[in-house]
Amino acid sequence: MDRIEMTSPLSFAVLGPVRAWRGRSEIDLGTRQQRLILALLLARAGGAVSVAELVDLLWESDPPPSAVNVVHRHVGMLRRRFEPGLPTRAAGSVLIRDGAEYRLRIDGESLDLLRFRRLVARAGGSSGEPAVELYREALALWRDRCAAGLQAGGRTHPEFVAVDGERFAAVRAATDAALRAGCVHAVLPALRLAAEYEPLDEALQARLLLALAADGRRAEALAAYADIEHRLADELGIQPGGELRAARDSLLDHDAPADGSRSRRGAGRAERELSQPVRAEPPAQLPADHPYFTGRRDVLTAAEELLAGDRPATALVIDGMPGVGKTTLAVHLAHQLAARYPDGQLHADLRGFDSGDSVMTPAEALRGFLWSLGVAPAAIPAELHAQVGLYRSILAERGMLILLDNCRDWDQIRHLLPGTGRSLVIATSRRRITGAAGQAGAHPLHLDLLTDAEARELLTRRLGDAAAADPAAVDEIIARCGRLPLALALVATRSVGRPGLSLPAVAGELAQADGRLTGFGDGYADLEAIFSWSYRALTPEAARFFRLLPLHPTGELSTEAAAALGGLSLRAARGLLTELGAQLLVQPGDGRWRMHDLLRAYAVELGEEHDDAAERDAAVERVYDYYQLSAYAAHLPLQPQVPLPEPEPSVRGVTGRGFTGRADAMAWFATEQRVLTDIIARAKDRGRPGTAWQIALALQNFFQDTAQFRQWAAAVSTGLAAAGDDPAVQALLHRSLAGACYFLADLDRGLSHLQHARALFERLGRRTEQGHVENNIAEIRLEQRRYHEAIRHAEAARALFRAEGNVRGATNALLVIARAQGRLGRHAEALGMFVEARRQFEALGDLHGTGTTQAWLAHTYSMIDDLPHAMASWQQAVETFRGVRATHHTAEVLLSVGDFHSANGDPALAGQAWSEALAELDGTDSPMARRIRDRLRWHR
Repeated sequence: MDRIEMTSPLSFAVLGPVRAWRGRSEIDLGTRQQRLILALLLARAGGAVSVAELVDLLWESDPPPSAVNVVHRHVGMLRRRFEPGLPTRAAGSVLIRDGAEYRLRIDGESLDLLRFRRLVARAGGSSGEPAVELYREALALWRDRCAAGLQAGGRTHPEFVAVDGERFAAVRAATDAALRAGCVHAVLPALRLAAEYEPLDEALQARLLLALAADGRRAEALAAYADIEHRLADELGIQPGGELRAARDSLLDHDAPADGSRSRRGAGRAERELSQPVRAEPPAQLPADHPYFTGRRDVLTAAEELLAGDRPATALVIDGMPGVGKTTLAVHLAHQLAARYPDGQLHADLRGFDSGDSVMTPAEALRGFLWSLGVAPAAIPAELHAQVGLYRSILAERGMLILLDNCRDWDQIRHLLPGTGRSLVIATSRRRITGAAGQAGAHPLHLDLLTDAEARELLTRRLGDAAAADPAAVDEIIARCGRLPLALALVATRSVGRPGLSLPAVAGELAQADGRLTGFGDGYADLEAIFSWSYRALTPEAARFFRLLPLHPTGELSTEAAAALGGLSLRAARGLLTELGAQLLVQPGDGRWRMHDLLRAYAVELGEEHDDAAERDAAVERVYDYYQLSAYAAHLPLQPQVPLPEPEPSVRGVTGRGFTGRADAMAWFATEQRVLTDIIARAKDRGRPGTAWQIALALQNFFQDTAQFRQWAAAVSTGLAAAGDDPAVQALLHRSLAGACYFLADLDRGLSHLQHARALFERLGRRTEQGHVENNIAEIRLEQRRYHEAIRHAEAARALFRAEGNVRGATNALLVIARAQGRLGRHAEALGMFVEARRQFEALGDLHGTGTTQAWLAHTYSMIDDLPHAMASWQQAVETFRGVRATHHTAEVLLSVGDFHSANGDPALAGQAWSEALAELDGTDSPMARRIRDRLRWHR
């Protein structure tokens, strides 16, 4: 029996005291706090409730530090009441957690609120006595107020007030239907009870009068009117409103009988009165639409889709960085949608980012809205929760559009959302409103910068023929404005206001400003003011961090680099970046943070104003320390033949990034390449020549494997110019430059750099480095087809490596000797050497060496017509090189495979291999790409 009971379905009730059952057995729901949590979850009817909302629910003010943990503990106890066998900390299948939110998994039959809503919806789609019966059945589900018995100190949560509002809206609709159908007796009990609950609700009281009269109870109706008239005067100091007076007037129809018999004429009179309610003109508060609105088709389409879905959105929350055009879009969208909301439009600028006390409170906004909705000032409740309840009760019967501009956070706008009904809220904020995504019916819409086409359209609409006549100047202006709508609008306004100022002149002024806001002339103050609203909302720590961010060499950076810049721990930097991201002053993406160019310019000016030169200089030094130490750490997993000398630890306490292996290091170099090359170019002028040449050499293997040979040569040349007279450093840089020249097919210049390096290493007595130089000379001699010289240099290199105990160097030299032997037709000797070299490389874990040996083994097998071994070895080489992201070497192998197929009369396989090789080199400057394209053209 117990097992059957345990598997019985759960059911819940919130239309009255909160209750729950498993099958027919009621569940003990525990403490008041646990029942409160369940009540809010049930009122959301399967929608998400954030932990922050639950904290606000349980503690009206000053929650304890342990509040979040207490909430989690209560939720865990509720879970085990619903699923008694659930282990501690298990997620369960009824009360589920999604990030920082909870929700109940319930269906339409297991919750009385959902059954009520379904019946009301069916009644609304019916007419006559069937509609009245459906309303009666729906209202019979109510046993008391929503979540009755859980209020404390007279405070009722807005969510419960909103659900109660649904009940009273249903009572009003049921009464209207009953009056039209002539069967008011069916709804009178529910109407009387609702009128008792809401004695100051004039719409309910008016319907009670009309229903009593239609049921032949005119005397009782007149007495009820006298009672409500006195109550309004005593408690609110006001007279009855138009709707209530109209109902009273219908009672004074002398033709209506007073003996208890029903009057169809009275019912008809009541129906006419209700069909023409006395209500003020609908408010029309939308600001004017922008005459030059352009673009934003993707966001407008997304909004339409959200409103047309199976569960239409009830709130659209538009966020975006300062100046991106949030208000302009919201106003334009509101004008497009206004006709769908016939009961009017409300608008409030919540001043969320103004300073001090000027920020509009929810209570202040609600007072204005209630007044606009026809509520007399004296009748507006003083307490926020009561204002919310009245506001939502009024909107429950209307279809209105509410525009909330410049919202600060979720707490400022959540009280202004309708509970039910056909209304829509459009809100804007310059920070990401985190609560919106979890609220049922609320959807965030992120507004990004304009596309190039939209920016061009904006300027063309504002400037007309001038923009069309000079597209180059328009493109320059768009680039200087960073596609920010506010900046583009300011430039356009300035151009229109100064007819003698040509667009090229405007573009020239922006260029001469070198990224400063002063390039916008009079518009400078407007940009600064817009940006300052977000800046003022920052904590002092985040404001300092914002001012330092432009000192990073590029417009985007990692959290680790940001931590070094600010002299912070990773955790502290992450927290401050999150704060800046919430204000949309920086934008996260792919593990990095980006800052718009104009915000960067604004931050530069703030930094120069507020921070002394020493602090700013120290921040730059920390960033350089971070990249120098990280580049050194990243080059080690790439297994360089000559590892760099380890940099000195940072005197400023900065540490470099750690790397998990080769792939991690290659990905970091790819992401930070622009930053690293910028630092190489600037380091000497900052008095850090060692940083320039160390980072340049650290990039060598990355440049080689990604076939960026010209970038390699440029970086190392800059490092060489910064290196000074240190012979060891000069030798390393000359050898590195020789490698770039080798891959660029500039063999003579490469040989010249190697001869410089060899002379310096000999003078310093660096025998291992001499061995590398000799082996590199052997490589060049191979390319020049001087095979005997190549063997001589490689054997000299091998002797030097063996004397120093350098197994890897000696194996590289053996590989060169084997290649030369193969070129001389000594294939048996070459094969033996290649097999030995492969064994050594595999033992060393040198994947580059392994892949190279596999490729040469394949070539040698193909020369002796051992095709199975050749193809297998080529495939192994491709897989090895792809595994280490060595695109250049992968392409080399595929080129050889294609050449082999071409020579053997298989053009289809040849073309396939060459095409794969070319794809590997996409975006590189490898000369090999030209050779492959020539083959493919000839092949076609």
